[in-house]
Order: sequence, then C-alpha cells, then structure tokens
Amino acid sequence: MHRPAPILVCSTLALMLSLPIVAQAGPYADDMGKCLVRETGQAERTAIMKWLFAAMALHPDVQSMSTIDTAARDTINRDVGTLFQKLLVESCRSESSLAIKYEGPVALQSAFSVLGQVAMQELMANPNVNAGLGELEKYVDQKRIAELGVSTQPPAN
Repeated sequence: MHRPAPILVCSTLALMLSLPIVAQAGPYADDMGKCLVRETGQAERTAIMKWLFAAMALHPDVQSMSTIDTAARDTINRDVGTLFQKLLVESCRSESSLAIKYEGPVALQSAFSVLGQVAMQELMANPNVNAGLGELEKYVDQKRIAELGVSTQPPAN
C-alpha cells in the first residue's frame, strides 16, 4: 500500500481547514470525513479550533492580538497531534486507508475539511461569537449594500 510521507501528512493536516476543497471529494474521502465527524465530540472539535487559532496567531499581522505562550502552544499541538493520529490509525483506520489508497493524499485534506467545517459551525453557533460578528453591522451602510440588490436582513421564517 502506498503511504504518504510524514511531512506530506502533516502539511495536509495543517491545511485541512484553511483551504476550500476545489476538487470534488471522492466516495472514500466522503466516508473518511463522515467517520472523522462521527468519532469526534465537541471537546475534540474545540481542540482543533484552538490549534488553528494558535497557528493563525503566529502570523505577524495578528500576532500582537494574542498571547499564547510556548508551553500552551506545545500542549495544543500535542493534544491535536494525538487526536489526528488516533483518528487516522485507530478510529477511522479503514476509511483512512481506503481513502489514501484510492484517492491519494488529497483525500486527507477533503476528509479533514469536513471535520473542520463541523467544528467551525459549532464555534460560530456560540452566542458570544455571533454577537461579536454582529458588531460589524454598525460599520456597514445598509442602504449602500441594498443598492446592490442584496438584503442584509436574515430571511423571514
């Protein structure tokens, strides 16, 4: 069986949530994505969001907005690394093996993107996050946006 190089696996996992899936996911990646979601709970998905946040906080343009010390970053990396390994080689071993065998390393990105989307939906559902996002509305001229024929109001139920 073809095994991807460790650096390829790590870089694919690092990109899993940050890039949209351009190519259509195949059936094996779909199955793997379903397994990843099924085998993680809210705590694991929260850990993934913390990992992504900690990684993004290293960017020089936003680094001053967050203080994550080295020990905390190491703990986050260790926890999520352990989670990824467990998901790939234990919990979703069969699905992962088939996805990589038949669809290649891009299947990892596709499958983990599904997990990332679920985690992001949970994060965005938090009332505090929603309120914070809603604050942007104060700085958007609704009339100017409406001129485009776009409604900024939620659809009526």
